[in-house]
Amino acid sequence: MTGKQDQVKDAVHRVVYRNEEAFSSHPFLGGLWRVVNGDLVLAFMKADCTYVSGGDVNHDKITMSRRQMCAIRSGDNGATWDSENLVPIFETPEPAIAAEAPLDPEEPFDMDSADTIVAMGSSPALLVADAKPWMRISTDGGRSWRRPFKLPMNHFASLSGHGSFVRRQDGMWLAALSAASSDGWRRRALLYGSRDGADWNFLSWITPPVFDDEMDAPHTGTPRFWAHRYFYPRPICLRDGRILVSVRSQRDPTGALWTEIFESQDHGRTFHFLSRVNDWGAPGDLLELADGRIVCVYGYRLKPYGIRGRVSSDGGRTWDDEFILRDDGGSWDLGYPRVLELEPNRLLAVYYMNRADDPVQANGGVRHIAATEFSLPSDTAKGFSP
Repeated sequence: MTGKQDQVKDAVHRVVYRNEEAFSSHPFLGGLWRVVNGDLVLAFMKADCTYVSGGDVNHDKITMSRRQMCAIRSGDNGATWDSENLVPIFETPEPAIAAEAPLDPEEPFDMDSADTIVAMGSSPALLVADAKPWMRISTDGGRSWRRPFKLPMNHFASLSGHGSFVRRQDGMWLAALSAASSDGWRRRALLYGSRDGADWNFLSWITPPVFDDEMDAPHTGTPRFWAHRYFYPRPICLRDGRILVSVRSQRDPTGALWTEIFESQDHGRTFHFLSRVNDWGAPGDLLELADGRIVCVYGYRLKPYGIRGRVSSDGGRTWDDEFILRDDGGSWDLGYPRVLELEPNRLLAVYYMNRADDPVQANGGVRHIAATEFSLPSDTAKGFSP
């Protein structure tokens, strides 16, 4: 890994969803799926926003205040999206997402169908001291969603879900979550597992302890400033049987954040640190390409603001030069991508964006959902224009 950055030659940028009265963001917390009929389905977050001033525009709206997760579809591989027919997945406050939600789904479902997709969140909010995770399942490719059901807390004080699911080679479902200490500061990534998609339980820690003391012990003064905050894990199961998880680590959410990779060689039962993807940029979404390489795409919250990524040709152990999908952001408030492979070596990254050239400016432009379609050269060290 070097400090070189190269612009992707053939990037095509599109707007997926823009509403000048809404803060639309965080596909990373929702999901991006290809369902049985070939449609792409994207889940993202949305909250009312006036864009009157920069002080009114804060992405805490998505994690802390009244917000909605909704699904949008594309029938042409992401070239166009049906913004007139958003499907609501949840809206807060909503009693069904609170602690009294049931502990299991309504009825059995086909776990092997590509039309079975899962959304996840936390009530009353993400990463707060009393966060409780819930799931909501669609069995018809995102056209309708069953009632939410909660996950067991397994004695955690705070547990947040954020749409990170993967199927292990033996069929077990794995969900990556973030635990928080009682003060909300210290955070640690972990896995839950389920054989049937209904009964979920703690499986393993992904990241090491934030401190030597317990997660729910209160911090006292200075030590908090030396701590990593590991959260927003994203797992993938590789064809060789290993599980990789990208994790956000940060000092400051406006720029001093980066992506680390943890690896399991025993099906997710234990993990160890494998590599650091970048200098700055997180959270990162991971994808194993058809040719076996691994790509990580992430938001870049230092100037010039935008969306970047790196490719690994050795299973996530090392990372090639950073590529830039775009660097036209109007502020640090962007990122949280999802990425999939449309066809061999042709990728689609979806993320939230604000543009420096937007006529509406409030600490950056209107927060909207955007996408970039692009290719990576077979030799990731070549094929880009500086």
